[in-house]
Amino acid sequence: MLLDFHSEIYSWIRGGLFVLFIYHFLIFFQNKSKLYLYYSLYLLALTIYLFQHLLPEETSTFYNYLNFPIQFLAYAAYVAFARDLLDTRAHLIKWDKYFEIEIKILLILAVVFVLIQFLFGENYQNKAFVIIAPFLTLFTLASFYVIISKIKDNSARYFVAGSLIYVLLANVSFIEIITGPKFFIDYGVQPMFFVYLGAFLQSIIFSIIIGFIIKRIQDKSKNAEVRLAVKLKEMEELKMTALQSQMNPHFLFNSLNSINNFVLKNEVEKASDYITKFSKLIRVILNSSSSPTSSLSEELTILALYVKLEQMRVTGGFNYNVTIGDNINSESIKVPPLFLQPFIENAIWHGIMKKKGEKTIDLSIKEDNGYVLCEILDNGVGINKTKQITHLSQKKKFFGAEATENRIRILHQNKGVDIEIKDISNENTTGTKVSIRFPLN
Repeated sequence: MLLDFHSEIYSWIRGGLFVLFIYHFLIFFQNKSKLYLYYSLYLLALTIYLFQHLLPEETSTFYNYLNFPIQFLAYAAYVAFARDLLDTRAHLIKWDKYFEIEIKILLILAVVFVLIQFLFGENYQNKAFVIIAPFLTLFTLASFYVIISKIKDNSARYFVAGSLIYVLLANVSFIEIITGPKFFIDYGVQPMFFVYLGAFLQSIIFSIIIGFIIKRIQDKSKNAEVRLAVKLKEMEELKMTALQSQMNPHFLFNSLNSINNFVLKNEVEKASDYITKFSKLIRVILNSSSSPTSSLSEELTILALYVKLEQMRVTGGFNYNVTIGDNINSESIKVPPLFLQPFIENAIWHGIMKKKGEKTIDLSIKEDNGYVLCEILDNGVGINKTKQITHLSQKKKFFGAEATENRIRILHQNKGVDIEIKDISNENTTGTKVSIRFPLN
């Protein structure tokens, strides 16, 4: 069986190598990685070399031109594959230069051996190869030593193991050049059997290495995606913190201005009471400012303190009513800190502040088909009238409202977030309605 190149064992090895060539060549076209190109070219050259024994005798003259050159081309592709696989440009900077020179020498030898066959014949090719082969083998073994000693990686060890198996078995086959084929045939085996066996074992090991590399790339890709997601989250949190840091001075300025007004009017008791409530509010805000989000329950507590302060500032005060739906768990719902405060502030100072008579602000929070719906309704002069008075354009928003809208959109990645400010004034009544809708979970 081992004497007939048409037997199944030889056919399976040749077919397997050709299938591997097609497979890696197609992968190269998909991802344009030279690793797969070099390996596929190596497999192609090796397959062509092994098909020599199936050619009819009348083509033997042609094959004499191809025999040794195709081996040099296969070895050149193998060295290029090794450089890319092991990244010798980075790990073996000095030795990599020798690999580069070796590839050029092998390509030159492929051409030289064609000329030797043309000018002198097959015998001279054999003699020339006997001279060259020991040098190639010694350089290969030295390269294996350098790779193992310098690159501490399983891929390098497997690569050297697979290559060493092929080199040793191939050199067993090349003994035929010295002893002649009869030495092997007497033992019931073709001399080239050892090249076939070496190529088979090497291809299995190399395929395992490439599998490891693909898995490593996938793991790196997954890790990169996780790191990217973390960085994006951090970036979103920084955006929210930046917007919040812009809002806090705005709120503090208005509050301190109120204290100043009490002092100027010589209303000492009101100023003292306001400062007490204000300090309590600031303490609560500072405790919640370490996180980009807070619970809806915390938000409503802060908002209640804020409204008490504002009720002291507004002449005659105003009514503030809060309604929370039965399906709302205010402890579990996360919101940006002070996300309702700017809208309440606008309702007070741009709505009911300019209205005479009873002033009312109603806040309702309810569940609406998997969303949280917050509605702020005031009976002030209306947003349209306010814009006319303050000369604001229809498109421009009050600072706090715009910053809060950006924060809540960032928190929910702009998914399912809807904020609408609507003037509900008519012939009988005036007012503004703010609707904030965002996902419940």
